[in-house]
Amino acid sequence: MLKHRRALAWVLAFACIAGAIVALFDIETPLRPFLISLFLLFVPGAAVVGLLRDRDPLAALSVGAAASLVLNVLLAEAMLLFNAWSPRAGVATVAVLGGFMYVLRVLYRGKSMQTEQGARAR
Repeated sequence: MLKHRRALAWVLAFACIAGAIVALFDIETPLRPFLISLFLLFVPGAAVVGLLRDRDPLAALSVGAAASLVLNVLLAEAMLLFNAWSPRAGVATVAVLGGFMYVLRVLYRGKSMQTEQGARAR
């Protein structure tokens, strides 16, 4: 079961990377709408779920899905408000924000691992 989850995670990761590449380099393919949508919906949600890993799994997934939709809607609204609509910029912004949340997750995990080790030593 764990192997299947890990394989699914890798497939989703590669599909999201492909979606970002397709959008940023304007590659025409029949899978373009699916890959870009997958990227825009999955990346922010996965980043938020990674930050909430210690919480109830269903609650973390719900918050991740909501955060993903909110981030995409706010980004689209901001681009329309400032008359700066650009699908490439939208994908790049989502990628940067997802990367930033990943860095926060790594820093948070490193800090919690150090405090756990310090607590065990006592």
